[in-house]
Amino acid sequence: MTNNCVIATGAAFGILAIIFGAFGAHALKKVLSTEKLASFEVGVRYQTYSALFLILIGYNANVGLNLIQWAYYLVTFGTIFFSFSIYLLSLAEYLKKNFKFLGPITPLGGLLMILGWGCLLVSVI
Repeated sequence: MTNNCVIATGAAFGILAIIFGAFGAHALKKVLSTEKLASFEVGVRYQTYSALFLILIGYNANVGLNLIQWAYYLVTFGTIFFSFSIYLLSLAEYLKKNFKFLGPITPLGGLLMILGWGCLLVSVI
């Protein structure tokens, strides 16, 4: 894995966060309840944090270090599990789909993101 790969992942997360944020603010505002829309926005917010995290380590860290690689993978998969499960759970009623099986995936994603940040912390101590 290279620093460019980390930066590209961060940029992709950032692009998608802006698209999903705009989609939520405009299109979904009319079809989701206030509670579901707020939940969707949490997914966007944490995806944005992850995008910035990945860009930060991509530009400033030695991605060859084992802990930084772990940080990258944990935050990347954590974001996918956390934010994307929230998106689907928020849209379930509108899409008339049962995504309840994703309920346990959301906190797992959050845990992975926490561990990724922890790897960054340990790498600088």
